[in-house]
Amino acid sequence: MTSKVTYLGGLRTKNTHIKSGETYITDAPLDNNGKGEAFSPTDTVATGLANCMLTVMGIKARDLNIDISGATAEVTKTMVSNPRRISRIDVVLSFPNTLDDKFKSTLEKTAVTCPVYYSLHPDIKKNITFNW
Repeated sequence: MTSKVTYLGGLRTKNTHIKSGETYITDAPLDNNGKGEAFSPTDTVATGLANCMLTVMGIKARDLNIDISGATAEVTKTMVSNPRRISRIDVVLSFPNTLDDKFKSTLEKTAVTCPVYYSLHPDIKKNITFNW
């Protein structure tokens, strides 16, 4: 088992990672009857894309003996209705260190081949920007 999700009421869930015991909550968003006091489930999907991209880039950077510590990702999720779903995820990745073009190209290719990127439905538009 990977995780356990408990419905707490009030459109809130508590999510527990089994191996580590770490937790986080989700709330329904304001535009879907919720309080919007925490990540929504769809926020976690969109944010998961950025988490995955930075993680695999970190692995590749380590293998190349370069440091991307301090890199950030700004995530914007766009929803549509009928049916309600994520239609677009924009990720802007920014890097604090200057890298040569060879490393940039390798890291960009690595980012867009992460498992979450491939796991998202092909109808979800993914706009990825790299700020070097």
